[in-house]
This record gives sequence, structure tokens and C-alpha cells, in this order.
Amino acid sequence: MALSDLFGSGKAKKKTENEEDTLLEELKNQKRVQQIAVEKIVPNRFQPRKVFDEEKLDELARTIHIHGLIQPIILRKYEEDKYEIIAGERRFRAMQKLTWTEVPAIVQEMSDNETASVALIENLQREELTAIEEAEAYQGLMALNELTQEALAQRIGKSQSFIANKLRLLRLAEPLKEALLNRKITERHGRSMLALSHEEQIALLSSIVEKKLTVKETERLVKQQLAEKNKSQEQPKKRIRKISKDLRLALNTINKSVDLIKETGMPLEAKEEDLGDVYRITIEIKKDK
Repeated sequence: MALSDLFGSGKAKKKTENEEDTLLEELKNQKRVQQIAVEKIVPNRFQPRKVFDEEKLDELARTIHIHGLIQPIILRKYEEDKYEIIAGERRFRAMQKLTWTEVPAIVQEMSDNETASVALIENLQREELTAIEEAEAYQGLMALNELTQEALAQRIGKSQSFIANKLRLLRLAEPLKEALLNRKITERHGRSMLALSHEEQIALLSSIVEKKLTVKETERLVKQQLAEKNKSQEQPKKRIRKISKDLRLALNTINKSVDLIKETGMPLEAKEEDLGDVYRITIEIKKDK
């Protein structure tokens, strides 16, 4: 599938029967493989992957060392003698570990928008992103191509609710997003804490990591916290309503008594003060001379 087919920009090229229906294969077929010096290559500024597993990179490097690079990386020339990676940053990092001075690459002309979209799509197709990286990738695709959740879902073959659930993770507190990024907690852990405030999320995160709580145990703690919060919020309301009713009754009784005393002709003055926590009534009765 061409980028233009996926996001509706430009005209799609006609494919041959033998051409694979993927974006990366189409890009490879359009350009010949070149040997590009490593020092001329820079990482993709739009790379959605924030964490690169060093052990997996070492494993990939060993595979490339033994079998060679089967799939060249894809670059774009963005200034004289400088190339930006469009697809294949993990392969590039693995080749750096092997101290290669040149790497096989296909140079492709692309705009910033197309470069970002391809980087996001490649990583999404490989299904190696963390939940947060995936959510940020969807958010990036929507922003770059001015898509709604529903439109993006249709273009990548997912449901709108799937996209929405991923995007909701971006509302988590930063420490939780960091924990998801480093795979210290799972996506389900994160989703279960969305109902809590950021402060509550951060406090609960420590327990989850230290005690290695399961998703069910986390959900149980979240429910308990929400129930306790609702209970504590309801109690002051009931107390205020009761005090207000009693206070009105007391004030009315005192005022009627003051009026009755005044009717007898006795010199009397009443002063009312609302002091916040207390309501003060001062009654002064003048002595006979």
C-alpha cells in the first residue's frame, strides 16, 4: 500500500502483479541500493520508538554479521551529504555496533510529513512498540494527516475504540507513561488507573512496581481508593446539610425570642456575626438606671 493510498495525498503508482502490496516494498522497488557512509546518516527526527533494547540490537547485529543485511535501510537526502533515516533505524544501529563504515541504503525523495508517516507505519507494522509509543504514533499520524480517530482506524484496519483506548493512555501521569515505556507495568495496569488523579496514580505506581501487583490486584486497589474517596466526599455534604438545617432552626428561635422581649419594652440589642466556623449572636440588655 502506498503512502498516497493510505493517507490520500498524491497519486498512487500502478503496481505490477509481482510487486508486494506494502509501503516499504514499494519504496525499495522505486530506487536502487547505494552504499552510504555511516557518518553521513542521522536518525529519524520523527522516530516513534523511544527505547531501543540493547540485547535485541546485539542479537540483530550478530544476525547481520552472519547472514548479511537482507533488507537495506531507506534514507532521504535532506541537505548536502546528509541523509535521514526513513525506515530501518534498528538495522542502522546494529550495523553501527558492527563498526560498518558504509551501509546499503535506498535514497528516496520525501517530505517531512511523508517521512514521519512512514516511520510511524513501519514501527506499527512491526508490533514492537510499547503501548505509549504506539499511542504517540497514532496521535502523530492523526496530527500529520489531519485525521479523526475514525478515519485513522479505517486506514490502518483497526476499530475506532481500539484507537481511542490507546490514546487514553496519554492522559496518564508522566511517571506512569515512563513506566509503560520501560515495560515496568503493562498497558492494562495503566488503563486501570486512568480514573485516579495524577497524584494517586503516582502513589499507586510505587506499590505496583515494588510488590509486583497483578492487573486484578491493581484494579481492586483502584476500586477501593475510588470508593473511599466517594465516601469521604459524601460525609461532609451530609454534615453541612444537617448543621445548616439545625442552625436555621436555632436562629429563628433566638430571633423570635428577641422580638418577644422587645415587645415588652425592654431595651435590647442583638448582633449577628458569621465567623466562618461559628455563627455568633450577641444580645445586650441595658440595665435599668
